[in-house]
Amino acid sequence: MPITLTVPEGLLSSEAEAQTFAELTDALLKVSQLSGNAFMTPNVVGTINVLPQGRVFSGGKPAAAAFIELKLPEIALATDEAKKAFTEAATTIVERASNGRVSRDHIWTNIVYAADGSWGIGGQVYGSTKLVSAIQQAAAL
Repeated sequence: MPITLTVPEGLLSSEAEAQTFAELTDALLKVSQLSGNAFMTPNVVGTINVLPQGRVFSGGKPAAAAFIELKLPEIALATDEAKKAFTEAATTIVERASNGRVSRDHIWTNIVYAADGSWGIGGQVYGSTKLVSAIQQAAAL
């Protein structure tokens, strides 16, 4: 389940980038009640896109801003409460990691849902039923 974090240069230190991504991963797993799940943990993947200064915008002007995007199957973070919990956690994580270089109102989260059956992991296609089964099997280990 890819996480993409996009920030301008200088918003996060090199050390903070990896720590922030780890914390975003943990937050997604925790809110999903899948912390430690042997199937899901290694399948929370993603990237940090660090763009040159002046290439991140708010209101059409360069700004210190951060964008957190999740691509998830339709069964993930399915409730409003789960979406809210992840959004709040992710915003706090990035705000804290920036050491004051970005304010909460310049941190955006976007959750994009993939169509059922469109997940490919390890060369296999996973629909919701197969994905839930893999998660449950891993929890039983």
